Amino acid sequence: MSVNRYRRHVFVLPEDDANHRIANGFLLEPSVSLWRISVLNEAGGWNEVVESFEKVYQKEMERFPETFMVLLIDFDKDENRGAFVRTKIPAHLSHRVFVLGALSEPEELIKDPKRSYETIGLALAKDCRDGTDEAWSHELLRHNAPEVLRLREHVRPILFP
Repeated sequence: MSVNRYRRHVFVLPEDDANHRIANGFLLEPSVSLWRISVLNEAGGWNEVVESFEKVYQKEMERFPETFMVLLIDFDKDENRGAFVRTKIPAHLSHRVFVLGALSEPEELIKDPKRSYETIGLALAKDCRDGTDEAWSHELLRHNAPEVLRLREHVRPILFP
């Protein structure tokens, strides 16, 4: 199902297969408005996410002001990566773009406890729906707290009307 670009909607641009699977797990939450979210093809790396945003999706967002973007990247243990990626987002779009990801790599999330990427995505969706932080409080995800607060304000009403 594709989104209506003239109504508020969310694109998720995942870095790799693991992030793509987490995003798809988010879609498994029954109350997610599936016609308002689209998980895009994986970019192939965090640099490629930034490049794809700059070359394709920035123009898309300027053309369609109801578009919100989630850039789903691996931080690769670099706590400054999110801040660096945000410097690549023009100021006039920054309130509609969110940078999220595991502090190391998503592969670390499924080691403790043994879970699938999809169940992690589903748990994140439930947190988003309920305004809780059970899944987001994981040691590899809690650095996302400022972005999660912004997501709750801007994206939650779109996906969970």
